[in-house]
Parts: sequence; C-alpha cells; structure tokens
Amino acid sequence: MNESNDLRGQLAQRNQQLQSVAAQLKTELFGIDAIIDRVIDSVRAWYVLPELVSRPVIVCLWGLTGTGKTQLVRRLAQLLGFYNRFVEVQMDGFSNGAGMRGAQSISGMLGRSGVREGEPGILALDEFQRFRTINAKRDEVRVERYQDVWALLSDGRLPPALSLLGDIESSMAEAAFDAERADADDAKLRFKLRSWEAQELQRTLKLDEPLMTIMAWTPDQVQARLREFRERGQQQWDTDYSRLLIFVCGNLDEMYEDLATSVDDCDSDADTFHAVTGKLSVIDVKQALNKRFKPEQVARLGNEHVVYPSLSRRAYEQLIEQGCARYARETEARCGLRFDLTASVREQIYANAVFPAQGTRPLFSSLHAILGAGLANAALWAIGRGAAAGDDVRLAADRRSLIAQWRDESHAIAAPFEISRLRQRNNADFRALLAVHEAGHGLVHALLFGRAPREIKIHVASFEGGYNAYASRKVWSRRNLLDNICTSLAGRAAELLVFGADMSSSGAESDLRKATETAARMLRHLGHGPRIGRSDVITASDDNLCTDVEASNAPIEALLQAEHARATDLLETHRDALLALVDELIAQGQVTPERFAAVVGLPLGRPEEALDPYAERLTTFRTATSERPPPAEVQRGHALAALPRPAFLPALRTAPLLR
Repeated sequence: MNESNDLRGQLAQRNQQLQSVAAQLKTELFGIDAIIDRVIDSVRAWYVLPELVSRPVIVCLWGLTGTGKTQLVRRLAQLLGFYNRFVEVQMDGFSNGAGMRGAQSISGMLGRSGVREGEPGILALDEFQRFRTINAKRDEVRVERYQDVWALLSDGRLPPALSLLGDIESSMAEAAFDAERADADDAKLRFKLRSWEAQELQRTLKLDEPLMTIMAWTPDQVQARLREFRERGQQQWDTDYSRLLIFVCGNLDEMYEDLATSVDDCDSDADTFHAVTGKLSVIDVKQALNKRFKPEQVARLGNEHVVYPSLSRRAYEQLIEQGCARYARETEARCGLRFDLTASVREQIYANAVFPAQGTRPLFSSLHAILGAGLANAALWAIGRGAAAGDDVRLAADRRSLIAQWRDESHAIAAPFEISRLRQRNNADFRALLAVHEAGHGLVHALLFGRAPREIKIHVASFEGGYNAYASRKVWSRRNLLDNICTSLAGRAAELLVFGADMSSSGAESDLRKATETAARMLRHLGHGPRIGRSDVITASDDNLCTDVEASNAPIEALLQAEHARATDLLETHRDALLALVDELIAQGQVTPERFAAVVGLPLGRPEEALDPYAERLTTFRTATSERPPPAEVQRGHALAALPRPAFLPALRTAPLLR
C-alpha cells in the first residue's frame, strides 16, 4: 500500500513539474501556447513514466524559420533538468563524412555525451530538412554523414561499427606481417591504436578502461577483447538508446509553397498569414517529407508532427514590447536616465521589422538597429543638455525618425525606418488611382461573396501598387467562378467609372490576364460552357485531349464583357460605398475587415474559408423529390416487375458484374 501511495505521489509530482515547465515556457516564448501544450502532452508519458518506454519517443517540430522550434527544445531540456543529458545535432546530409566514425555519426556524438545507455536523455536533430535522401526526381542522394540516425529512429538500438573492428584487425595483421620481415626492434613497425580508434573501440565494446590504457594495449590484448565481444549475444552488441526523447526539427518549405521563399512579405498581414499556416496538418507534413525522403524513412519519423503556424500580430507585438523594455532597462543601467518608449516607437518597429514569412530574426535585427543606436544617441543628447541620473526622457517616433524629448526640448534622431518611407505614396494622383482601383475590387468582392476582403492596401513597400487579399475556397462553383471574374474586372470598371476611358490606367493588365485565365478554364477545362469536354493544347504525345480551342474564343470574350458590365452596374449602384472606401484608403492606406464593414455599411461575414450551401440544396432537392409523384416510366417499371420473370434472369442476377 505504501509503495502504491509513493508511486502515485511520484507521478503527481512529475506531472506537476511538467505543468510548471509549460507555464514557464509560455512566459518566455510568445504566440505558441498551443504548440507548447501539444509538446508537453507528447512528452508526458516519457517524463512521468519512463519505465514504460521501450522505444524512443519521437516528436517532430516543423515550421518556418524563426518561429522558436530550436529555442523551445533547448529550454524544455533545461527546465526538465536534462541539460547534461541533452545532445543537439545539426543535420547536414550533404557533407562528406566518415560513415560511422566520430562526429560523423549519431552514435559517436551520443557516446561522448552525458546520455547513458538504457537511460532517458534528449536528442535534438535540428535542420532535418537538409538531410534529404532523394532528389526532385526521386533518385537516391548519396549521404555518408549520420546514416545511423535511421536505426536510432526505428527502435533506439544502434548496431556496433563492425567495419571499424575489421579495420583495426587488418591494421594489426599488416603490422605483424611487416614486423616479421624487418628488424624486430624497429619500434616504428609496432602496432599502436590511434586515439580515434581507441575511442571508438572503447565505445563499441563498452569498455570501462581509460582511453590512455586502451591506447597502450598490445595486439594480443586487443584481440582478446575482440574475441570476448564476438562471444557475446548479438543483443549485447547494440547500444541501447530506447529511452531517448528525440526532437526532429526543421523547415519544410514545400508545405508553404511560395510563402516560405518570400523575402518581400513585409506588406503581408501577420494575422492573415498566421491563419493560412495554421491550417496545415500532418498530411501536409507527410507530403512534404515524401519529396525529401524514402517512404520507409518517413514512416520512421512517426505520426507526432507538430506544425508551427507563423507568428500572429499579437505575438510580434509582445516581442517588441519585451525588447523595448529590455533596451530601456539596459540603457538606464548604463547612463542613469529613465526612458519612456511611447506606442509610436513600437508601431514603427512593427511596421519596419516584421516579415511574417521570416519569423523573429528580422525583428531582432531591427530592434538592435533602431533601439541600440537610437537610445544611445538620445542619452548622449539629453546628457549634453544637462539631464542627470534619474531624469525621464521620452522617446517617440514618426515615419522618418525617433524623437527624444527631455523637459521642453526635443531632438530628432535618424532611424532606419526604410520600409515606412517606401510605403508612402506622396503623389496625390497615384494615391487616388490606387485607391479607386483597389476599392473597386474590394467592394464588388464583398457584394458578391458576402465577405470583406482579408485586407486591402495601397501603402505597399514591396512593389509599386496596391492589392486585395481574399479568403480561400475549397470548391469553386460555376457561380463562384463568375463572381471571381467579375471581381477581377472591378478595378478596371472602377477606373472607367471615376476617371473615364481616356484616363483608365495600365494597372489592370494582370487583372485582365487573371480574368481571361479563369474564363478559359471554366469553358475549356471545367465543362461550364456549352461543351462538356475538355479543350486544351497538349504537350505530351500520349495525352488524349480535344485541342480545338478556337470555338471557345468568342464565348470567353462574351463572358468577360458580360462580367465587366456586371461589375460596372454594381459600382454604379453602390457609388457612396465606393467613395467611402476610396476615402478610407487615401487616409489610412489600408482597410481591415472590421473597418470595411463599418465604412460600407454592409452586414458582412468574416473572411474565413467558405463554401456554397450545398447541404441546404440537397435537403431542398430531397424534400421536393419525396413530394413528387413517380414518373410514368417508373410506374410502368413497377407493373413490369410484377410479371413472371423469364428463366434466364436469375442466372444473370448472380453473374459477376463487369468492371
């Protein structure tokens, strides 16, 4: 009874420790509370009941760069008290290594660590995406380094480096042969274990003797130990790391398509990007892994795949608040002045430092560039004006500089707010053109889809223009596609309506291309026109497609003209809403979904992924069908069923169906 109570107390204590670790991690790592909870749940059994673990617990963390994967693993190991039983490996499968030897093998790194055989430890395999074993054509890639990782991931047992033992025996035989044919006193010909050979022998044979002792062994002593090793059972040859907790961390760009390679995404909304990346699942992970590894290798990674979404806006804001407080605190410690950093400073840091697809690294770089030099210059200026230790200095910011304020004096300090400067559309004509064009797109989209765009912007740093971002859809109905074409043409329709035909701009070129592509796909690929077959231009000789595209050219043009006219009618009908959006864009440079609904005065749904009401239509069809009398053909069929059946029909009924 006492033993049972002791066990329950021990389990409760370990579980409480895990909860404390989770709470601590959430105070240090912002924006990934759900990830932390998921990881804690994944390691609970390994930590609370390690005696039940018979094979490694594998947790895979995948996400874009700078989202905190490695930091989470390192801090978790430290908080759990495993800092001396923690091994981190930077996976690099492209380097030419030495197979199973030394630092080129996982077993070598574990053997020199504090992780003991048969005991719990933590292994982090970082940057795992670099360790690809197949190329884009699915041909095998030659990889020599860390090849024993697959055995470790399988069952935690690492086989000995038998080839190394064979090499040592060959070296001894060669030395003995040379000694017999030369002067017996020639010390140069005597066999000696080199340091790395002795080290590998010590680890492979699981020897307790010190390294210096092993290096001094004679060939006979080495041979005796090798014989003892071979006489053991094979189970004792393997090194047992079955109680390891293994974290596999990496960036799988294939999951994020072109988002992961974007370097000009400073204009993307962090919350929008966060919502998109938050929908990724274990299926997306396995599909991405299948492009880099063999199927049996993907299987060894298990199913515990934790996908990091990109950081939300609030997470970035928390990091900025933390960074501002730290820089202000450190500056006060050095010069004695107390700095009050206003909200405008944090806003400009966010505007110039956040690239959602690139994680936290650009942010930390900008924090140092803006506040490191900015606070130092502000302190020097204030002290030069007579400020003493304990005085308060206020720091604000505009789109060009930091502004230090002490008493009634102020001083502008140049700051690297380049992104803010690039976003400025100082030309009133250009602002008006962009605002009308983007407002046209956004308003028509909202009217047709019943949802505000995710974002509308004309203050853009990464290119000369503006954009609308819309919610994705799982399925596109014929009506959706027509509405999409109408939305694409609405920017041009708005320009014609407001500025006239002579002043309509070249900015609609990409819109026209997109609308034409959608119309062609509708009529040539999806069967939404008068023809049901697919029309296309083939590139492969074994494709069997109808390639008569000429017949669909006129219907495509007619469809585009009709949707352009529909967009014009919608904008004409809702002129006031169009102008309200234009004014908002000119004043603010952007329109959020919440602000959109308020400006246009329309009851709009959230811009989440949506579908047409297919379930409702099915119910309507089912109800209508149940109320209709059966057709005459069906009634005649019922009458025929009552007639005597010919003798051959039962045989047909039991015959196998043709496939």
